[in-house]
Amino acid sequence: MRTKFTIKFIAACAVLTGATASFSQHHSHDGQAVAVATPAPGPYAGQQTRSIKALSETQTQDLLTGKGMELAKAAELNGYPGPMHTLELAAPLALSPEQKQASQALMERHKADARRLGAELVEAERALDQSFQTRQIDVASLKGHTDRIAHLQATLRKAHLETHLQQTALLTPRQIDRYAELRGYTNGSPVVPVTPSSHKH
Repeated sequence: MRTKFTIKFIAACAVLTGATASFSQHHSHDGQAVAVATPAPGPYAGQQTRSIKALSETQTQDLLTGKGMELAKAAELNGYPGPMHTLELAAPLALSPEQKQASQALMERHKADARRLGAELVEAERALDQSFQTRQIDVASLKGHTDRIAHLQATLRKAHLETHLQQTALLTPRQIDRYAELRGYTNGSPVVPVTPSSHKH
């Protein structure tokens, strides 16, 4: 009975461990088969083939095309509309021709800035990657790379957030409230309205 229990216990452990590792059989010096665990691939497996290891192809393209990448959430979800969605909702927001024109110009300026900064960030990440790849890296040069990347990341995020401030200044308080409704931000948790004194109409 004890032998049967031991066999069952070992089998159950093997099933549980198999969720994270595979097993292969090796033979010991006395000919006995021994199960050896093979570690499961790490979460970065396959990413070593990226042209820039720290960025996926999607992330690289998003930076180069000036996409938002959720960098303006602090503004968007606190009652500060962005130009792209404002223009998409132009009809229900009842934007005036002047508001449409100003919003369109703002979006075009922002996209150009975001693409420029995104391209600079991609190149900065590429330079860091290549310095490791070629083994041309030390503590001093590492600081230069990371300082450059951090500065570009902060500047890019600021550009996205600042655009929401500028767009909000083009809208009336009622349009801002309506924007929040149309975007689904008022269900059970109303967005705090921005005070009229902070806007130019």
